[in-house]
This record gives sequence, C-alpha cells and structure tokens, in this order.
Amino acid sequence: MSAHQGIETPNNQRKRGYIAFGMAGALLLAGCVAQRPAPEPVEEPVQCKAAAPGDALIGNWLSVRKQTGVAGELHTHIVLNQDGTMRYGEQLRRSKTPPQGLAETGCWHREGQSMVMRTLESNGSPVDTQDPIYVNRYEITRESAQALGMKGPDGANLTFKRMPSDYRLPW
Repeated sequence: MSAHQGIETPNNQRKRGYIAFGMAGALLLAGCVAQRPAPEPVEEPVQCKAAAPGDALIGNWLSVRKQTGVAGELHTHIVLNQDGTMRYGEQLRRSKTPPQGLAETGCWHREGQSMVMRTLESNGSPVDTQDPIYVNRYEITRESAQALGMKGPDGANLTFKRMPSDYRLPW
C-alpha cells in the first residue's frame, strides 16, 4: 500500500467535484425532459361559410320586446353578412338607468328552416368554441323581405324587422 492512496490531493478533489457536478447536471436535465407536459391539442380556428347569394336572412335585423319577469325592454340586433359572419347585440333598456348589454361576433348559417349562430367572441373576448352554450339555433317561423320571425333557443317567439345597413344599437 502506497503512502498516497488514502490521501486526497487537491487534484483528486477537483476531479470528483467535476464528476459530481456533471452527474447532477445530467440528472437535472433528465428530470426536465421527463416532466415536460404533453403539448395541448391545437384548436382549429372556426371558419365562417358564405351564405347562398340572395339568402333572405342576409341583412340587419332588430327585435324590440318585453319579457315576462324582466323590467324594461329587450332590444336584440342581429347583423347577418353574406360571408357567413354575424354580429349579435342585446340591450336591456330601463328608464333612468344606462342600458346593459351583450355584444357577440361569430358565424351563422342556415340549416333548412333553422338559422344557427356560433359565437366566437363575447364582449370582445374569445370564447371556448367547444362549449355548446355558444351555439344557438333559431327556428325560422316567418321570412319576408322586411320581417323575420324566429323561435329562440329558449322557446321565445322573436319578431325582427329589417333595418338600414348602417343601423347600430345606441350605447
């Protein structure tokens, strides 16, 4: 047995330090790689489909009604564009108070005697397009050049009149 076998030299200490540091780094990297979360599925953006040319639903529509149990008038404004995009606004108007409202944008399309609206943004914020609450189906009960009757998703009968193309709900 040599006299130097049991003695730690600075050179040996440095080598062991480098080895320990390297092993710790390798373990750290292995831990990071192993803990990476799986990539979330990429949601395909919803593409609006153009309406048939001359579809009678294309236009600017307004409904004003009173609803049982609600104080004031509900003003519903729907803009259905030929390119399949839509804007939906609803305001509750009461005397002596500012209107409260909802503003949505998205897509619309016709399915037989129904009109389907899919909201993509609500009050300026993107929505979860997988959530069924943002898809509304209206049964068309009356359709003419100046009037549109629909039964809403809640069963309410809605009567709309055609408005000029520049009409907007006053805020």
